[in-house]
Amino acid sequence: MQRVQQLRPLLPKGHVTYYKDQLLIVKGEKQFLFDSNGKKYLDFFGGIVTVSVGHCHPKVNAALTEQAQKLWHTTSIYHTEPIYEYAQKLLGKFPSKLNTVFFVNSGSEANDLALALARNYTGRFDVISMRNGYHGMTQTVLGATNLGNWKPVFPHGFNIFKSLNADPYRGIFGGSNCRDSPIQVKNRKCGCAPGVCEASDKYIEQFEEMLLHDFSHSSGPAAFLIESIQGVGGTVQYPHGYLKKSYEAVQKRGGIAIADEVQTGFGRLGSHFWGFESQGAMPDMVTMAKGIGNGFPLGAVVTTKEIADSFNKSLYFNTYGGNPLASVVGKAVLEVIEEEKLQENCAVVGDYFLKQLAALDEKAIGDVRGKGLMIGVELIDEQGKPLAAAKTAAIFEDTKNHGLLIGKGGIHGNVLRIKPPMCITKQDVDFAVDIIAKSIKQFK
Repeated sequence: MQRVQQLRPLLPKGHVTYYKDQLLIVKGEKQFLFDSNGKKYLDFFGGIVTVSVGHCHPKVNAALTEQAQKLWHTTSIYHTEPIYEYAQKLLGKFPSKLNTVFFVNSGSEANDLALALARNYTGRFDVISMRNGYHGMTQTVLGATNLGNWKPVFPHGFNIFKSLNADPYRGIFGGSNCRDSPIQVKNRKCGCAPGVCEASDKYIEQFEEMLLHDFSHSSGPAAFLIESIQGVGGTVQYPHGYLKKSYEAVQKRGGIAIADEVQTGFGRLGSHFWGFESQGAMPDMVTMAKGIGNGFPLGAVVTTKEIADSFNKSLYFNTYGGNPLASVVGKAVLEVIEEEKLQENCAVVGDYFLKQLAALDEKAIGDVRGKGLMIGVELIDEQGKPLAAAKTAAIFEDTKNHGLLIGKGGIHGNVLRIKPPMCITKQDVDFAVDIIAKSIKQFK
């Protein structure tokens, strides 16, 4: 550890790290991590929603090892079997309309490419994203990442418009039955008739008004880029039907609806393989990364053949995207999700987890939200305002000291982000809930 402290100055200070007393992680196994002192941690953040099937899964490791003995790299200038086999397997998870895939190396790159495709296809430049959303750190998509603490000082993201965040908890509209979740907002009432969501309708009115004011005399937006559930922004879920209606509003004007599934995809939500499916929405393009490779650098953009063919107007090339190593890893991850029924596990264990969290100290927790194993816990003070950063940090540090690793997010940094490997058990949940409850009680 002393050696690490000596070498730490070699890395930039701007690199985000967690915890006051830093961890040096040396080993991972399923839902567990081990530090340089041999201490075992239950990992409930999964490398920022990236370790989907478990650390060092034997089947994924074996696929990578076998391929590494045969062929590492050629780029797309030559054909290889792994990329075609993986493309077929991955596209089988999508509606038939979405039948073409570009492979890249990260979520930021996937979203960057998606915007390039949308602009190339439509011949337009303007893009819409949502406040409080996060889409990556490349200079193009930084404009679509609408969390001020992630914004650099230099110009970026030209011609990206911001829509109102459709948040039933802290937003201007909301009710007690807005979300596709076993846990609903507890501090707002709802008088909606069955099958009606007034909050959703009001947010769509605001969205349509933005389209009217910003695009009524122009060619319209090239695209609308939106997470199916906000990740870094604090696991914010939109009211029922919001995705479907907002997609359709953009598509009606000739724009492309892009579903950012970097954190919500691959069965994590339990009920559906993709987040957009849970709202009955049909995008024109889907971006994905993180859980796609269980930690291996891999991302993808899936779209229609017509949109993909717009790159015939100009050349497109990616040196590492879909290389043989990445392709066999991606295919193995899909097979493990199916074979071990991890989507089903997310539904059952996630539902149990959400209900356990909702039963904790109501004075300290303003909102529990999420679906499957994508969960947020918003911490508040006695006035119902976001818990002070110092107190949130103390809770966060204490959970680590007791062997639980979780994430944090939201514009105020007061939301516990819980996105574990999809192989966790109810026993793991009980352990985690006990630690979270004790840490909140001690430091709130």
